Amino acid sequence: MKVLVINAGSSSLKYQLIDMENEQLIAKGICERVKDVTKSCISYTHYTANGKVAAKDVPVPMENHTAAFHEVKHVLTTGETKVIDDISEITAVGHRVVQGGALFNKSVLIDQSVIDGIESLCDLAPLHNPAHLEGIRASIALFGPDVLQVAVFDNAFHSTMPPEAYMYGLPYEYYEKYGIRKYGFHGTSHRFVSARCAEVMGRPIEELKIVTCHLGNGSSITAVKNGKVIDTSMGLTPLDGEIMGTRTGAIDASAVLYVMKKENKSVTEMEELLNKKSGILGISGLSSDDRDVKKAAAEGNERAKLARGIQIYEIKKFIGAYTAAMDGIDAIVFTGGIGENAEDMRATVCDGLSYLGIEIDKPYNSTLVKGAEGEISTENSKVRVFVLPTNEELLIARDTRDIVNSL
Repeated sequence: MKVLVINAGSSSLKYQLIDMENEQLIAKGICERVKDVTKSCISYTHYTANGKVAAKDVPVPMENHTAAFHEVKHVLTTGETKVIDDISEITAVGHRVVQGGALFNKSVLIDQSVIDGIESLCDLAPLHNPAHLEGIRASIALFGPDVLQVAVFDNAFHSTMPPEAYMYGLPYEYYEKYGIRKYGFHGTSHRFVSARCAEVMGRPIEELKIVTCHLGNGSSITAVKNGKVIDTSMGLTPLDGEIMGTRTGAIDASAVLYVMKKENKSVTEMEELLNKKSGILGISGLSSDDRDVKKAAAEGNERAKLARGIQIYEIKKFIGAYTAAMDGIDAIVFTGGIGENAEDMRATVCDGLSYLGIEIDKPYNSTLVKGAEGEISTENSKVRVFVLPTNEELLIARDTRDIVNSL
């Protein structure tokens, strides 16, 4: 069975083609600047029996997601990038959908009722759900009714949170009327790495207490107790939680109102400031990229030092809070672009958790190959600490396969 995994953004279309017989990646790529026909392009890496064929920034006019899908079809089935003879070899398409709200607590086969449900949640994820719908509709138009379409929801893993964790202290009527509550995000990543952590530990996830730290330009931290999420740092939207590349993370609502009044900013302008001009970028004044900020901090830039210091402090704070919420902890997992690659941040965070009996093998941690899997805690550590690369696309493909096989 071959599954095509799709992550459609407002102006992009990421894809991976995976052979589920052996879970091997066949091809991957991204269509960028979709809808801007003068700048749109496709970048891809396709794997063949003789190795891989890679190309970058091939200019192709793509006026919409349907055109992007046709370009994906073209590179998969023709020329030197050909990896399949025809798209009929693809059994199903798995779509990442950010916001499933309270409607969807698991992956589902897409029909009109699911499309309507995703559309009804667009207000909760205005930057994501409309784009996912474009991708779903374009995929249905290209493949027709014979290829099954599956939606895998980013927040579904977090649906096990209890009300005391997901409710806000607003009048209850706003929860009833608008569904305002914590939903959480990065659920596919947290589900993948928590399951992998249990596998590596050789223990059932049902008896483990794990904190998973997905750290990147967008970051979230999740408490997984006995295989179920009991709390997560992101909230109604991906803006909540710890400080991120360009997002504030958790902030006193009065600070937002105060800035709006002082600067005479509209709601739209404030959303832009909170989501795209704040966080590590806003504090450092330099960049949202941890590599740039780390370098500047090493060179003595005080604001860069402060930005990373805030980030490290908040990661420690969430791990400590979730340890208390779970009444203990067995393992910590670092994943995501920063979690997998910023060895100094991992070490500093763990040094600040010595009260938990955590002991890090610092030489191993500092020499762990970037993007590799490994345990960075010592044999004497009371809590095991892992670096586990996430693979959200594979999880989406697995869910898609399982749903197809169940029919």
